[in-house]
Amino acid sequence: MMNKYQLALSKFMPEPAVNYCYELWAKHNFKLSIKKKRQTKLGDYKYNPKTKSHYITVNNDLNPYSFLITYIHEVAHLVTFQDYGRRAAPHGKEWKSVFKNLMLPLLNNNIFPDDVLRTLASYLKNPKASSCNDHALTKMLSKYDEKNGVFLEEIPTGKVFKLGNRTFKKESLRRTRFVCEEIPTGRKYLISKSALVEAA
Repeated sequence: MMNKYQLALSKFMPEPAVNYCYELWAKHNFKLSIKKKRQTKLGDYKYNPKTKSHYITVNNDLNPYSFLITYIHEVAHLVTFQDYGRRAAPHGKEWKSVFKNLMLPLLNNNIFPDDVLRTLASYLKNPKASSCNDHALTKMLSKYDEKNGVFLEEIPTGKVFKLGNRTFKKESLRRTRFVCEEIPTGRKYLISKSALVEAA
């Protein structure tokens, strides 16, 4: 029978992953907060040197697979800090190694659908600072979102679209992001080609 912490986790991630994630929570003794949607991040990790406390947050609007990957991503930051201190780069080789090792027990079809599993395995060969920065993984995970919208890459160049409450015009592609002009300010922004937007 699940305790209250396991039950809390089960609301946000695939149930077969709950025990493993709870064990990480208990072992590393961090404070977990589930936050409302944030535009700039899916989750984060912080350490308070005064209280020697670890804090992890994850957004509450993520689908179960995105939530699980983000949760492990942030726990990997905590473990990297415990093992290497501040000498390790935030998303350097130490973090990548820890993240891969923490993800390995979860890489099976009881937890992830086959299409996500294959894409995730490829991503883990060299994980980026954010899963949002991996176009293939973002696109695959978005299939399981409840959100409506289209990918920015599907909007024709020169067309207007909405992102949240803001309106933009799509311009040129720079690697994995499009230069977009905000209307009416005229300011230029780089927006991921896998961002979910609304055609105007």
